Amino acid sequence: MKNKVTIYVFLMLLLLTYFNPQFAHANEESKMQDEVIYMIMVDRFNNGDPSNDHEINLNDPFAYHGGDFKGIIDKLDYLEEMGFTAIWLTPIFENTEKGYHGYWVNDFYNTNEHFGTIDEFRSLVKEAHKRDIKVILDFVVNHVGPNHEWLNDPSKKSWLHENKPISNWNDPIEVENGWLYDLPDLNQDNPEVKKYLIDAARWWIAETDIDGFRLDTVKHVPKDFWIDFSTAVKSEKNSFFLIGEVWHDNPNIVAGYQNTGIDGFMDFSQNDSLRTAFEKTDQSLGWLFSNNDRNHLMFDRPEMLGQFIDTHDIPRFAHLAINNDQDRFTQMKQALSYIYTAPGIPIVYYGTEIAMDGGNDPDNRRMMNFGADDNLIDYVSKLGSLRQDLTPLTRGDMELLFEEEGMAVFKRTYQDDTVVIAINNTSVDQRVVLDDSFEKEKELIGMLGGRVVEPDGTEYVIELESGQSEIFRLVDQERGIWFYVGISIIILLGVFLYVWVRRRGKSLKWMERTYASHSTDCSSHALKSSERKEYHILWKENGGKKQ
Repeated sequence: MKNKVTIYVFLMLLLLTYFNPQFAHANEESKMQDEVIYMIMVDRFNNGDPSNDHEINLNDPFAYHGGDFKGIIDKLDYLEEMGFTAIWLTPIFENTEKGYHGYWVNDFYNTNEHFGTIDEFRSLVKEAHKRDIKVILDFVVNHVGPNHEWLNDPSKKSWLHENKPISNWNDPIEVENGWLYDLPDLNQDNPEVKKYLIDAARWWIAETDIDGFRLDTVKHVPKDFWIDFSTAVKSEKNSFFLIGEVWHDNPNIVAGYQNTGIDGFMDFSQNDSLRTAFEKTDQSLGWLFSNNDRNHLMFDRPEMLGQFIDTHDIPRFAHLAINNDQDRFTQMKQALSYIYTAPGIPIVYYGTEIAMDGGNDPDNRRMMNFGADDNLIDYVSKLGSLRQDLTPLTRGDMELLFEEEGMAVFKRTYQDDTVVIAINNTSVDQRVVLDDSFEKEKELIGMLGGRVVEPDGTEYVIELESGQSEIFRLVDQERGIWFYVGISIIILLGVFLYVWVRRRGKSLKWMERTYASHSTDCSSHALKSSERKEYHILWKENGGKKQ
């Protein structure tokens, strides 16, 4: 990723904060809806430690590919630079053979040897926390892996439901007790099973300081269990976050779980609308906004719904765009623009930031390619920065101003702050006239493309090219000239700072290498006097010894 782009965005946002401090919520209590989550399938992300590469086969989509905890640690800076504030990891527990995905749990108290040790996982959590990145673990309580030892243990017979498939998906008893994909189904009504699962969940919190669970297959487990589970884990860590997977198109079913103590849910109904709306151009975006209105009526905390384009269980969005003869990068930008600016918690599946292709499972779980073009990565970074610094994008209400066959304009308002989002997912350039939508003597400053919209009387005319989106900040007109003067000054200072940091960084890194490899006085080295002084102070503080 280009460092100059990151610095430019940072300076822009620094300037915004200066001109209107209310837009930065540094002084406000952080809430889960402020987060942007990056989902990682551990085995398919990054291989950082070849020593745990047991029986990997990159040519077999059902085999391990080598991703591990060390690989994630190595890429935390990459994730931080894109603006991600939390990572969701697929299950990391010891799995049945070929359980590369993690969902065939064999032992709830051990890590998967292909991923690394528990100490290495603790290091991952610590390194993430240093970057203010939360760690969310995928936790499965519905079933265990195939051929689990409990199947042959007479003392554990009551731990599992009778081996029966689910034939009637509208029968909640069958849904909760049947074997999903032939996997041994745990009996959470058994007090011993309930205690085992809850104790394991609390153990991971206490031992590793993780920040949340993504709860798998929620609808296949009784609600009474979830109430006890939620109470227990939150007693271990008050800020602990629970987001559940209730995979159902009917939001009434999902809403039925909101009194279980689970904080938020994956919004599968909206996901279907998102993919339909953006997989090709000239599709109505209306369902996105009607779904949002519905969520506010049905959910006590609609802002805690997870909004996503891709997951590991469905064909990748880029695959849909390609099949519709669309430019996958353009369509991905449009879809991301919406989930980053609409109510809810954005969840981005690994590889989405490079518009990775992939059909049905396991094709949608290819090994991550870190050598891909960073054009879309830069765009994700801008969206992430803007979402964190423009408070209305995470706290504000939503009002639709215009929508017609792929062109939409809506605004988010929080207290006295307003952000306007325009998305043109049509095949032609668009011109939208907004009348009496804002207060007088205001103008719109574009934060993605730099567009400026000044009022013509009471009218605001927004023009967008095909396949473009823009995030506008509504500001007083008299601030406009000072805004641009400020930008110019900040950019000039930024160029100076960028050059200085680069040079200084190289100098200090060279000093550190020199200091680590020598125990003698630094005067013997050809250092500049200022560098020699700093080196000598370090050397003396360490007692004249090697580090």
